[in-house]
Amino acid sequence: MSTENWVILGVAIAIVLYFITLYNGLVSLKHNVTKAWANIDVLLKQRHDELPKLVAACKEVMKFEQDTLEKVIRARSGVATARQSGNVKAVGRAETTLRAGLGNLFALAESYPELKSNESFQQLQSRISSLENTIADRRELYNETVNNNNVRIEQFPDVLIASRFNFKAADLLEFEEAELKDVNISKLFN
Repeated sequence: MSTENWVILGVAIAIVLYFITLYNGLVSLKHNVTKAWANIDVLLKQRHDELPKLVAACKEVMKFEQDTLEKVIRARSGVATARQSGNVKAVGRAETTLRAGLGNLFALAESYPELKSNESFQQLQSRISSLENTIADRRELYNETVNNNNVRIEQFPDVLIASRFNFKAADLLEFEEAELKDVNISKLFN
């Protein structure tokens, strides 16, 4: 074999190895998105399991606030349905509703000294708040991973491999604007 043939063979092997490396990078990103979502899903389930206990603790004391408790229960159901469907956008919308309901519930609990001093309520409130903080952290990681994935599948030359092997963009986990607003506590007591 001539030197020229060796050079052509070397270049061909380098190109193939380069595209294999790109493909493997895209596969890794795709699985990182799945793993990041699974981490959020576990936390959502843990919080989902705590909410009935919180509502039960509140029902004993907050006899006149049934509407707030029912909203939390409906919102919990909405999140469960969205999680089961695997629709990230629906989870974001349902989470917005649930978070607003929990914010209202915790704000109303302030006017019930018996509830605030209830050890079970305090533990559940602390546990749910801790889960909320962890969900926020994992949401940030998930969205960063999704962004990395989405950018890579649109960049050249990755886009050639991504379109050929059907790599898809993933949805960010976004909460609606209502989630970003402060709770109007005075409105809760009218």
